[in-house]
Amino acid sequence: MRFRTTSTAAAALIAATGAGAHPLDGLTAEEIDSVRAVLAGAGHITEDSRWHLIELYEPEKSEVLTWSEGDAVPREAIVNVTADGTTYRGIVDIADGSVTEWAEAEGEPMLLVEEFVGAMELALSNPDFVAGLEERGLTPDDVFCLPLTAGAFGDPDEEGRRLMKVPCYVLPEGSNWYAKPIEGLYATVDLRGDEVVEVIDTGVVPLPEDSWGYTAEEIAARDDMEMREDTPRAGVAQPEGSGNVTVDGSLIEWDMWSMRWRIDKRPGVVLSQIEADGREVLYQAHLSEVFVPYMDPSEGWYWRTYMDSGEYGFGIFLSPLRAGVDCPSYATFLPALVHADDGTPLEIPDAICVFERQVGDPAWRHFEIFAQGPDTFTPTEGRPATELVVRSASEVGNYDYLIDYRFDQSGRMRVMVGSTGLDAVKGVAATSMESETAEADTQHGTLIAPHLVAPNHDHFFNFRLDFDIDGQANSFMRTGIVPATAPDDIPRRSMWVTEQEMPQTEGEAKYKVNPDTPAMYHVGNMGVTSGLGHHPSYMINPGNSVAYTPLDVENDPPAMRNPYIEHTMFVTPYDRDERYAGGEYAFQSDGSDTLATWMQSDDSIADTDIVTWYTMGFHHIPRMEDWPVMPLMWKGITLAPFNFFDHNPAITVPAVGGDQE
Repeated sequence: MRFRTTSTAAAALIAATGAGAHPLDGLTAEEIDSVRAVLAGAGHITEDSRWHLIELYEPEKSEVLTWSEGDAVPREAIVNVTADGTTYRGIVDIADGSVTEWAEAEGEPMLLVEEFVGAMELALSNPDFVAGLEERGLTPDDVFCLPLTAGAFGDPDEEGRRLMKVPCYVLPEGSNWYAKPIEGLYATVDLRGDEVVEVIDTGVVPLPEDSWGYTAEEIAARDDMEMREDTPRAGVAQPEGSGNVTVDGSLIEWDMWSMRWRIDKRPGVVLSQIEADGREVLYQAHLSEVFVPYMDPSEGWYWRTYMDSGEYGFGIFLSPLRAGVDCPSYATFLPALVHADDGTPLEIPDAICVFERQVGDPAWRHFEIFAQGPDTFTPTEGRPATELVVRSASEVGNYDYLIDYRFDQSGRMRVMVGSTGLDAVKGVAATSMESETAEADTQHGTLIAPHLVAPNHDHFFNFRLDFDIDGQANSFMRTGIVPATAPDDIPRRSMWVTEQEMPQTEGEAKYKVNPDTPAMYHVGNMGVTSGLGHHPSYMINPGNSVAYTPLDVENDPPAMRNPYIEHTMFVTPYDRDERYAGGEYAFQSDGSDTLATWMQSDDSIADTDIVTWYTMGFHHIPRMEDWPVMPLMWKGITLAPFNFFDHNPAITVPAVGGDQE
C-alpha cells in the first residue's frame, strides 16, 4: 500500500482544506504531533513508545450543537500507547496542552503494523517451524506468512499474552499471494513475550501447483481461459467535472444534502451532521464492528474469528482508490490522515472518493394514457435518478471491503458494503470432487481449484447510526403489518392493517427482521409535526442485508464477543463513549464490554437522544466463481424519509430538455 509519512507540504495541504476547523473534524498532522509532544512533556512516553491508536475524542454532542464558527474549537485526542511494556489509555486536551486522563488500559489495543512483521519473523526463525518447512521441501526464503489474530477462548494460557497465529504461503510467482497455502503448519506467537509459544504441525498436505494470477497479462497467458475482445465500454462520465459536488475542508455539499467527513483509524470513514434540505437527519454514521468467523473446526481454522475493525482497523488499512476502476475518473479524491506505529502522522492518498452519478434509472416517471389522442402524443414525464457517493475501500488481509454512503434527490440514504478480494483458502489433497479425499476435504467448504478449499464463513458488519430527526428528542418505532378482520358487508375475507409499537427502554428495542412478520422500522420526532399533523421520521429498510446465524452468543466465546449478530437492530441512548458494538478493546476481548452488556441497564429510549445499531451481513458458502478473485457483491440498507417532507423531494429536480421533446 502506498502509505507515506505526511510531508510538510501534505500537512500544509490538509490544513489548507480546513481540517481542524470544526469540532468533529479529524485530527490534523500538527495535532497528532502535538499529542506526542504533550505526552512526552508529561513524561508518559519515550521515542520507543508504540502507538496503537490516536483518534479524535469527540466533544459531547451538546458542545458541538452549540458551537458556532469563530468559537474556540474543542479538540481532544484519545490514545492507546505502549510505553516500557505497559499499555495506557489517555485523553489529551490539544487546545491547552494537558493530559486529562492517563491510566493503564483495561484491554488489549489494536494491532500495530510492525507486529505483523514481528510475528512473521518469529515464526520463520523458530527451529521447529523451520523443520516443518523443510519437511515440505521449503525454506524460510521460499515463503511469506500472514500473522492473524488468534481470537479468545477463555483459556488460562491466554492470560498475560498477546497472541497471534501464523500460517504461511509459498512466495508468489505473480499477483496472487494466497494461491499456495502451506497447510497444516502454524505457529502461535506471543507478541508481548516476543516468542513462539507453540508450533502446530498436523501433517504434510500437497502444495497447489497453479499460481492463479489475476492480472490481465497472467489471465491472457493461461491455456484454460481466453480474454474477451477489448470492445468499447459503457462509460461513466461528467464532461463538465464534479462541479455539483462541493468539498470544502470536511464539509461535503451536494443538491439537498450536506455532511462532514473524517477518517478514524478503527472505523474508517465517519460522516457527521448529515442534513437534508438543512434539516437534521443523522448526527453521525460509521462502521462499528466487523466479525468474520470461519466454520472449519480443524486445528488451523477454528480460531479464525476475526474482528476486522476493532483488531486491525478499517482506517489504517484504507487502500488508495484507482480512478476509472474504483471510482469515476472525475471524482474528487481525498487523502486519509492516520498515524504510524511511532505516532507520526501518516497519509494514505486517494483514500476516499466523492462523486455524483446518474444511475441509469428514473427518479420518478409517469406516462399518462388519457393524455394521448388521435393526433397528439404526450411523452412520459420523469426525471433521471442521480446520486452522491462517498466511497472508501479497506483491504483487511485477503478481503477488500468497499463502504459506500449514497444519497439521492428523493431524500434517501443508502449504507452499502461491497465485498471482493480473495477467498481465504485451505490446502487439501483433493484435486477434484472425484478424489478419494474430496468428501472429507469439503466437509466445511467448497473445492474451488485443485488442492484448494475455501472454508464456509460469515461476514457481519455493525453500523452505528445516530439519528437526530429534527433534533435529539427521538423515538424508535416498529410498525407491523398484521391481519385485519374484513367487515361482513363486503366480499373481501382478508385484509391487513398497521399496528405500531414504540419501545420505551433499550431492553425492549431488539429486533429480528422476519419476512413472515412484515414491518417497517423507523426513528421519528414525536415533538415535531408537519402541516398535516404527521411526525417526521426516517425508515430503516433492511433490503438484502439480513443474515442470522446459529452461532451461540451465550456460550461460544467468539459469538459472545460479538452478541450484536443475534438481532438486526438495537437501540440505546446516546453515549459518546459507546462507539463500537464489540467494545472499546476487541483484541482478545471476553465479551464483558459489548453492546449487549451496555443494554443490561435497560435505560429509557423514549423521546430522547437515541442511537440505532444495525447489523448487516451474509453467509459465505464459497463457489468456483469466487476464484481467483471474487466478483464484487453488495449488501446494504436504505434510510428513507417517512412523512419527513411535505411531498416527493425529487419533484423539484429540473427537467432535462431533450428528454421532454
